[in-house]
Amino acid sequence: MKCMPTIELQAGFLDYTDSGGDGPTVVLVHGPAVDGTLWRHVVEELRDRYRVVVPTLPFGSHLRPVRPGTDLSPDGMAGLLGDFLEALDLTGVTLVQNDAATGMLLAVSGTSSARRIDRLVLAAIEAFDNFPPGLPGWSIWLAAKVPGGLAAAAQPLRIPLLRRLPVAYGLLSKRTVPREITDRWSWPLLGSAGSRRDLRAYLRGARPNRLQRAAAEAGSFDRPVLVVWAAEDRVMPLAHGRRLAGLFPQGSYLEIPDSRTLIPEDQPSALAAAIDGFISKN
Repeated sequence: MKCMPTIELQAGFLDYTDSGGDGPTVVLVHGPAVDGTLWRHVVEELRDRYRVVVPTLPFGSHLRPVRPGTDLSPDGMAGLLGDFLEALDLTGVTLVQNDAATGMLLAVSGTSSARRIDRLVLAAIEAFDNFPPGLPGWSIWLAAKVPGGLAAAAQPLRIPLLRRLPVAYGLLSKRTVPREITDRWSWPLLGSAGSRRDLRAYLRGARPNRLQRAAAEAGSFDRPVLVVWAAEDRVMPLAHGRRLAGLFPQGSYLEIPDSRTLIPEDQPSALAAAIDGFISKN
């Protein structure tokens, strides 16, 4: 990646990467307990044709905790993503979201930030009643309800082998994520009370009915949407992908084989090709 700048928002400082260039802008967004390195292979596939921007949001694996009192509920996180688009003055954006529903919540918000999104790609995200999603989501959601729970839940991450447990990253990818990457994802959760505080604020703000309401609002987003799902997902139900695509006026659906939730890890080339083809047609 070309650079690792930092931008100051009202909430605090966000790290991000920006490939630069004059091509159309693609913004890649991650979910909880990972950072922007999730997208490293996809960035390499797209950077020759697009300006690829990857923020690291305060989902627990970030190095810079936001200011205390910041709204980090799912809607607050979507607003923070919108603030990021505004601060960099990104327009005509193809917004690509994996795992969390942040990008979808922003897209259907009707805010000025949402109008910066020309196309939306939802890649194996939490939806409908699957919120928090699956065993990994429920495990950290329950841990966040107990004082010191997240710190205790993070302890197995000290041992690389245990990162493949179902309650950690094991259900999210078919392939073992390189240790240097899971080190980056794990260290803030293990060593930064501020990073755990931010993740706790997000998890405590999660409401099981929130994504049901977002689904009901999907029809308000009248721009092209591609829903990409992992054929072997064990966290995000396959039926949710097809159903979600049908809610958007310009929705389409694509299934990627030999992958689980973290498609950018399991099948980055297939996902990059899907993004490229989607932009070319729309």
